[in-house]
Amino acid sequence: MRNNMRKLKGFTLIELMVAVVIVSILAGVALPAYTDYVKRGKIVEATATLSQLRLNAEKFFADNRTYAAFPDTITGTKYFSYDCNTPAKSATAFTCTATGLSAQSMAGFVYTINESNTRTSTFTGLSGWTNSTTCWVTKKGETC
Repeated sequence: MRNNMRKLKGFTLIELMVAVVIVSILAGVALPAYTDYVKRGKIVEATATLSQLRLNAEKFFADNRTYAAFPDTITGTKYFSYDCNTPAKSATAFTCTATGLSAQSMAGFVYTINESNTRTSTFTGLSGWTNSTTCWVTKKGETC
């Protein structure tokens, strides 16, 4: 007796749907993790630039015994804007601030440093990020 049934090649609809569900679940987990990873990479710009501004200020203070006019011009930055004039620099104090740019998906991130090397992190409208008055928080869920 001859078997007239053909052997079919390919995938069934159920197999295809299972594969789509598995890929969707993996993407649902991987995409938020990747987004947080990219943000952490952008935060490095703020912390490195603020550290450099503080070094510039201390160098200027060593030569001039005032912070009032230290050069705070920064070039080549992309993800944050920087300000060392609010509140105004004085002979004995300064505060530099890095504020995340919304065009670069960094809105709500604010980092500061002052003459005492006090570092703060402030997050507005960002869930999972913890504000700190003692350090720079660079990772979601991190505390000092």
